[in-house]
Amino acid sequence: MAEPKSELPECVKDYMRLAIELAKQSPPQPTNFCVGAILVDEAENKTLATGYTLELPGNTHAEQCCLQKFATQHGKSEKDIADLLPTKSAIYTTMEPCGKRLSGNLPCIDRILNTRNGLNGGIKTVYHGVAEPETFVGQNTGRGRLEAAGIQCVHVSGFEQEILKVATAGHPRKEDA
Repeated sequence: MAEPKSELPECVKDYMRLAIELAKQSPPQPTNFCVGAILVDEAENKTLATGYTLELPGNTHAEQCCLQKFATQHGKSEKDIADLLPTKSAIYTTMEPCGKRLSGNLPCIDRILNTRNGLNGGIKTVYHGVAEPETFVGQNTGRGRLEAAGIQCVHVSGFEQEILKVATAGHPRKEDA
């Protein structure tokens, strides 16, 4: 299980704050979490691409949009970006990447794992603000798959309440029932 790191660099917190702002752009739906994601070159402290839930056509997740936008910037398909990623690539996401999709789309965990086939080893670190609630698909076991593949998973603590408030916008509230 990813342990929170108490002394994270300020840039990590800044990227998580930006991911939260991206998540706020997601159209609230009762069947999706509003999530933001940022693909980063950690060696250069440079944003490579951003994404948020439902930003692109289809039932798209934040990480999916982020990776697809990076691919488009380079004139490639998402499945062909592995060789383009810098050596110290990381993805920041307000909610841990999904390990299962009810829509039939490729889960975000698999999208991240697919980047590992490149020359530079793909995404090395996944920073997340909260674990995926069990609302739609039950327990998310994707983090274990990432860690088994050598991808470091880092919980960025201190943003949980704000992230969950944004993530569940559009969901029925108990007081609404």
